[in-house]
Amino acid sequence: MTAPKTHTLDAPGATITYDVREAETSDVPVLLLIGSPMGADGFATLAGYFPDRTVVTYDPRSAGRSRRTDGARETTPDEHADDLHRVIGAVGGGPVDIFATSGGAVNALVLVTKHPEVVRTLVAHEPPAAQVLPDREQALAATENIRDTYQESGLGPAMAKFITLVMLKGPIPAGFGQRPVDPSAFGLPTQDDGARDDPLVGQNIITCTHHQHDFDAVRAASTRVVVAVGEESEGEMAYRAGKIVAERLGSAAVIFPSHHGGFMGPESGPMQGKPEAFAAKLREVL
Repeated sequence: MTAPKTHTLDAPGATITYDVREAETSDVPVLLLIGSPMGADGFATLAGYFPDRTVVTYDPRSAGRSRRTDGARETTPDEHADDLHRVIGAVGGGPVDIFATSGGAVNALVLVTKHPEVVRTLVAHEPPAAQVLPDREQALAATENIRDTYQESGLGPAMAKFITLVMLKGPIPAGFGQRPVDPSAFGLPTQDDGARDDPLVGQNIITCTHHQHDFDAVRAASTRVVVAVGEESEGEMAYRAGKIVAERLGSAAVIFPSHHGGFMGPESGPMQGKPEAFAAKLREVL
C-alpha cells in the first residue's frame, strides 16, 4: 500500500477532503472506511491491515479538514450520504466495500437507500439509531439535552453528558440527560470558550440519532448489508440499536472484537481497541 494521497472535491455548501491509499495490485473493490464525525485520522491503524486493497478515508462535512461553506448549524445524514456518493464517484464510481462505524453507519445506510449500485458490501458498525430503541423517547431527550447543554454552556459540559450517555449500560432512564455531570471528571474543560461549531455535539448529534431509517429500502437494495456490534459494548445505546437494526433488516448482528472504537490503534490513547483482531474479523466478513 502506498502512502495516502490527499484530494479535495467541491460539494454544495462544503469542501470535502479525502485520502487514497493505493494498493499496488488489487482485484477487489476499493475499501472505504468511514465514521461521523470521526475523520480519516481515526482509521490510520485499521487501513494498515488492508495493504492488498485500495483504501479510502475521508473527513465528513463539518469535521476535520472538510469544512462547511454555507454556515449551516447542522449536518444531516442525507447530506453525508450525498458526499459519500461524490467521494465514491471521484475514486472510480464503485461498487465499493464500506466499513462504517457510529454516525458513519447511519450515513452509509442512507447511502444504500439512495445509491445501492455503488456499494457492494456495507458493514454497519454500531449505528446509534435511537429511533428504533424501546426507550427511544428517553434516548432522544438525552441527545437533545446534550445539544442544548452545548449551546448554553459549551463543549466540556456537553461532552461530559455525551460520554455518560454512550457508556451507559442498559435502558436510558427518564430525565437521564438532565442529571448534572462534572466535566473535570473526564478531563474536559470546565470553562466555556464560546465556540459553537463542534461537529459532534453541535452539528451531528440530533440529526444522526433522530434519523428515521427506511428499512424497506435497505432490504430491497442490491447491497449486502452486515450490521456489527462490539463484544465489549453490550448494553450500550449503539450496541442495542445495532442489534435491533439487524433484526429490522432480517438478519442477526455480527459480533466484532472490542468496543465502539475497537478498530482504533495506539494513536487513540485510552480509546485503543483491538485493531488486529478487529481487522481480521472485518476481512472475514467482507
